[in-house]
Amino acid sequence: MTDTVISSKSKEVVIGFERPFAVIGERINPTGRKLLAEEMKAGDYSRVEADAVAQVAAGAHILDVNAGIPLADEPAILAETIRLVQSITDVPVCIDSSIVAALEAGLDAYEGKALLNSVTGEEERLEAVLPLVKKYGCAVIAISNDDSGISEDINVRFDVAKKIVERAQDHGIPASDVVVDPLVMPIGAINSAGKQVMALVERLPNELKVNTTCVASNLSFGLTKRNGLNTAFISMAIAAGMTSAITNPLHAEIMQSIRGANVIMGHDPECMDWIANYRAPAAEGEGRRRRRGRRRG
Repeated sequence: MTDTVISSKSKEVVIGFERPFAVIGERINPTGRKLLAEEMKAGDYSRVEADAVAQVAAGAHILDVNAGIPLADEPAILAETIRLVQSITDVPVCIDSSIVAALEAGLDAYEGKALLNSVTGEEERLEAVLPLVKKYGCAVIAISNDDSGISEDINVRFDVAKKIVERAQDHGIPASDVVVDPLVMPIGAINSAGKQVMALVERLPNELKVNTTCVASNLSFGLTKRNGLNTAFISMAIAAGMTSAITNPLHAEIMQSIRGANVIMGHDPECMDWIANYRAPAAEGEGRRRRRGRRRG
């Protein structure tokens, strides 16, 4: 099965079907975070630093970095943010922007093999982004929409993903460096949104030999108790074959769900990661009592 390799200066992460689920931390993104946007625009990256360190401590394997701030120099801010994140953590980065110049600035600043977020099936986007992927030797997230928009027909979304994979191959980019996002729609608006994703996640690896990802929280948009829905969705997506997701690792229930799914899917041998994270702490003094109670030979 396909492995997608992402790396920082010193650490490699492999996204794959027989690998533990890859968590892409979503917090370094000023969209919807007014204070963070203002701080980044003013050159204050203290909150970025805190979010980067906290997400890695919580279990993120890759950090998504976005600098989409209105009326700001996004390429410069994104490059500076990436350099900062790489100076304080050792995990790989997912470079996230809708602006091609910002993607290139981020790639130019990055040390290692990045994950680029993203390319779509839109002709203009394909012709702008795929040459960057080839030039910098990175991997790329392929989002299953094109010039006609986002289809509710899963066959259309599959065909868009296939088109992107084939066009990437035309540029010399292997399928292993394309991670497909089948698009998670809000289930409050589209009742079949969850089933659509599961069907695509089962089909994409078998037919296109690609890994998959998504923005997990899109499913629960507009609903209450979102973490409960997101947790259920991620567990089911992992069972269906999804290999990574952009999500918030600071939500403990999300990470517990992912680690539990890794155990059940056989991707946590001897449950070592589960035990390391959830072993009950020894009661105070228990270790001393046990030592005192040992028989002497």
